[in-house]
This record gives sequence, C-alpha cells and structure tokens, in this order.
Amino acid sequence: MHRLVVSHASEFTEVGITMAQAKVLYVVSAAGRLRMSELAARLGIGSSSASELADRLVELGLLERHTDADDRRQVVVTATPDAETLLERFRELNARQLRDLLSRLDAAELAIVERSMGILDLAIDRAAAASTSAPSATSTRPSSPRHQTSETRP
Repeated sequence: MHRLVVSHASEFTEVGITMAQAKVLYVVSAAGRLRMSELAARLGIGSSSASELADRLVELGLLERHTDADDRRQVVVTATPDAETLLERFRELNARQLRDLLSRLDAAELAIVERSMGILDLAIDRAAAASTSAPSATSTRPSSPRHQTSETRP
C-alpha cells in the first residue's frame, strides 16, 4: 500500500492543500454546513485547531464562514463551489488509481475483488444498522446476492 501512495504522491501534492485540510473539506462537504464546534468534534480536534484549519481554507476560497441564523454566537462553515471542484478532482484521481490497479487483474482475481466488495458492503450495512437501532440491528434480513458469502449462499 505504501508503494501505491508513493507512486501517486505527486498527483495529490499538486492540489495545494494538506491532508488535514482535505479532511475538513470532505467533512464539511458531506454535512452541507457545520458549526465550528461540530466540525471540531467530528475531526476529534480542539476548536482552536479546527478554526485554524477553517481560516486557511477560507483564505484559499474553499470554505465560507457565516453566522448561524439560529444562534448568532455560532459560526457555520460551508464548502464553496471551488471546494466541490477540488473534491471531485480527488475522487477522479482515486477512481483512476483504482481503475489502473483493477486493469492489472485477471478475471478470477476480479471475481474475488467483486465478492470482497460485496462482503464489505454487507459490513457497511451492518455498521449503519447498528448505529441507528437497538442491539438487534444485525437482523437476519434476507441478503442480496452481492452480499452472500459461500456460507450464506444456498
């Protein structure tokens, strides 16, 4: 994995923001808008650190600061269209890397990857269910074929 990161590092460094700043953009973009206190909590950092990161992204034109209409003492940040464009560029780089790697696999290996993705998808479903419901969240709902493993296939 390290070799992959090293081989593509130059593509990611030319975007001009740090990984911490990219993380802020992803979190804010996914939320739509966040109070600074919520941003700090989601990042697991202090409010002053979140504010410093946001300040730099505001300077770069990637975030906008607003006063929260519900509580004028609170500051809200939103991603700008330039931030969304930059995040799309990250997604395109990631997709290109993945396509490049997958193109080097034969049909049998691709089948294993597909099966593995189905298993990961099932894990995501279970995690989402567990976070939104009672302990019985890992219900025995019928799984789709993409979720079936050799143990659950008829």
